[in-house]
Amino acid sequence: MIKKGDNVRFLNAVGGGLVSRVDEAKKMVYVEDADGFEIPVFERECVVIAAINEKTNFPVKDFSSKTAATVQKPIEIYVEEPKPQQAIVETAEGEILVALLAFFPMDIKQMQTTSYECYLVNDSNYYLNYNIINGENDAWKSVANGLIEPNTQELLAEISKEELSAWERLRVQLLPFKKDKNYTPQSLVDVNIKINAVKFYKLHSFTANDYFDEPAMLIDIVSENEKEAETKKMVDISPEEIKQAMFQKEQTGRPRIVNRPQTSEIIEVDLHIDELLDTTAGLSNAAMLQCQLDKFHEVLDANKNRKGQKIVFIHGKGEGVLRKEIEKLLKTRYKAYYFQDASFREYGFGATMVTIK
Repeated sequence: MIKKGDNVRFLNAVGGGLVSRVDEAKKMVYVEDADGFEIPVFERECVVIAAINEKTNFPVKDFSSKTAATVQKPIEIYVEEPKPQQAIVETAEGEILVALLAFFPMDIKQMQTTSYECYLVNDSNYYLNYNIINGENDAWKSVANGLIEPNTQELLAEISKEELSAWERLRVQLLPFKKDKNYTPQSLVDVNIKINAVKFYKLHSFTANDYFDEPAMLIDIVSENEKEAETKKMVDISPEEIKQAMFQKEQTGRPRIVNRPQTSEIIEVDLHIDELLDTTAGLSNAAMLQCQLDKFHEVLDANKNRKGQKIVFIHGKGEGVLRKEIEKLLKTRYKAYYFQDASFREYGFGATMVTIK
């Protein structure tokens, strides 16, 4: 616990000084450097070092009196030499752009009052110039911006309960690139994201994940960008086409798709349970879901060597359980594959297209 008067050094920057005051509510300390400037910094980004008589670089100042004399003895300034930059380690699956926002409750036992931390996760081989904007009542501001290295996570902000309403509407802008090497350019990301603030108060919104040891609420920025682009495309669909699609759904319930031969440009796989089994008598919901996922694995494994092959898995809209499980597998076990919502004109909202990479 850092307290007023402690001699501290910064963990993530050169320098340090003496703690002039402590804001326990925000977990911040204010550090006065050798020039008398007061620097605010998070408590966890400081480390307490020994006093001046134990050979540190900063004098001890008496904060008990406002008239305390300033130490006049010369100060030997220690300048930390910059550490050599480590080589960027790239992975095969990192060539597909994956970026997420991660939210953590700072006290998961006090969901109604706790503050939150927001991280940016860059799970790709690209550097990302980022700008995160939030807004409320048309008052927008940039809350975090900078550069994040490949395959790293970075803390963007701490969010108090009172600030949550502003975080319901976000605009995320990403510029992917690589340094000093040839690479395949990626599209710019500029997406509006809506978050229901109620999710922050529900424990089940924070789940185990592949990026952090603690449960987090993850938002896939790239997927949200693709969904927004697909929605914009739908504006070009005529009212007659939408009416025809709705009428067809009322007549047939859902499309009955028979798998095309693998010589076709796109392979279509219907994962509805009655297309896979003659009868479901005696099967639990979990058993039927596992049967559908087994078919999903079987098709992907059979086509894993066919680079560029597009496969449409028709799962239906329903309650979205099968869709969520498929997306989870594509983000973990099949991270190297690209996936997106299939064409609305052909499949409505109940299909996912996977491209073998």
